[in-house]
Amino acid sequence: SLAVLQALEDGLKKAEADPSVKAVMICGENGKFSAGADIRGFSSPKRHGGALGPIVSLIESSEKPVVAAIEGVALGGGLEVALGCHYRIAHVKARMGLPEVTIGLLPGAEGTQRLPRLIGVPAALDMITTGKHIPATEALKLGLVDEIVEENTIEAAIRLANKV
Repeated sequence: SLAVLQALEDGLKKAEADPSVKAVMICGENGKFSAGADIRGFSSPKRHGGALGPIVSLIESSEKPVVAAIEGVALGGGLEVALGCHYRIAHVKARMGLPEVTIGLLPGAEGTQRLPRLIGVPAALDMITTGKHIPATEALKLGLVDEIVEENTIEAAIRLANKV
């Protein structure tokens, strides 16, 4: 939603400007990282701001480490947010993917560029063209996530942020 995008942008800019902040952790709520955009919003007239691509680029260009704490799902734009992060930790039951292709849409926040850089072209092409959801264990093998945990993902992400 526009509110989530604005909150992400505001939070990142605030963290970047605050010298007491050493790292940033991005997480979802209620056991879910992000299922991505609500496609009903695609038919709404364009509004000022609210584009995901520039926010993902803002995450990626942060001088402070940004860690994604992935629980539940990171799908579509949610996965693209995670791809912009410098590190990704996922709960063992998490799933990731770019399912928008199943309805004829391509990932629009540079996921088609970031994913191949991270996991290689063959694996990325499979995810991008099929829209399949992969489990955290497979994401770890591919290099999509840095670590999987069975415990509290947020606490694990904070530990990693403190370490880096």
